[in-house]
Amino acid sequence: MKNRPRIRISVIAILSLVCSCKSSDNSSAYDDILSKQPFAPLTDSIKRQPSNDTLYFRRAVLLNTNNLPEPALVDFNKAWALKKDERYAFGIANLLLDKKPDSATVFLSTALKELPESFLLQLTLARALSEQEKLDEALAICEKMLVKDPGEATLLKMKADLLDRKGNKNDAITVLNKAYTLNPADVELNYMLALKLAEAKNSRVLALSDSLIKADSLGIHAEPYYYKGIYYANIDDKQKALALFDNAIKIDINFLDGYIEKGSLLYDMKKYQDAIAVFNLCLTVSPKFADSYYWIAKCQEAMGLIEEAKANYQRAYNLDGKLVEAKAALEKLGR
Repeated sequence: MKNRPRIRISVIAILSLVCSCKSSDNSSAYDDILSKQPFAPLTDSIKRQPSNDTLYFRRAVLLNTNNLPEPALVDFNKAWALKKDERYAFGIANLLLDKKPDSATVFLSTALKELPESFLLQLTLARALSEQEKLDEALAICEKMLVKDPGEATLLKMKADLLDRKGNKNDAITVLNKAYTLNPADVELNYMLALKLAEAKNSRVLALSDSLIKADSLGIHAEPYYYKGIYYANIDDKQKALALFDNAIKIDINFLDGYIEKGSLLYDMKKYQDAIAVFNLCLTVSPKFADSYYWIAKCQEAMGLIEEAKANYQRAYNLDGKLVEAKAALEKLGR
């Protein structure tokens, strides 16, 4: 398991303050919070104008900006109850999305009956379905939206991501190529296409990465070197790959994927001690990075250091409960 980055599909920037978190609908539990600064002025205004949906929305955004998503969700719901505004629905859905994507799906299905033409709500519904691994349903929404707007970059990137996760990698590249033709200046799109080309052993990634390096006048972006490294690793030119991963790390010492790719390549070459040194270096940058412990454990297991390997597999799983490979390795070794 190599932790290559999944590039997230961005949503409309004006609503980016609304992030995913937990929910609650017990407003009385938040009276003390709402009576304090910086919320008190809006709370006073709401007491005077309890039917003003805009005031609830403004307080919801302010609450969420201050890392108080539960009362924020209450306010978004109040605003939505007063007026069926796209912004309010998006706030509710996005607060549900990370922890309760099934609840987000139910809400969005209802909200879209009120606002059936909302691009933002349809896109968010596709995201919610994607989070639940309902890839075909999410893809169907993308296809429907692309009929109306075939050149929309956000939709094309989401469609490519969904196709890739379904295993249709060539189709994903075709979609990304179309998107790139329409939007060659989209940096996220460039990165998505470069990664997929590298994974597919397509030499086009070299020219694309070189163009990204040339455009990086400050020399601060590690990703183009990383993509070239993946390409050379995949065509079994290990020395070039190692040199490029080194370049990526030198440019950005916080670029964790560069350490993982370099170390995992050394693991494949059976240079276990060298690989462990790379993963330990990664831990000096990010001490709680689960993948480093996972790969250290793999090296230790290969070296016959079973107890040490078990301890590091456990550390990895404790840090990241989604790292099922670590759990499987623990079970194989008998914990």
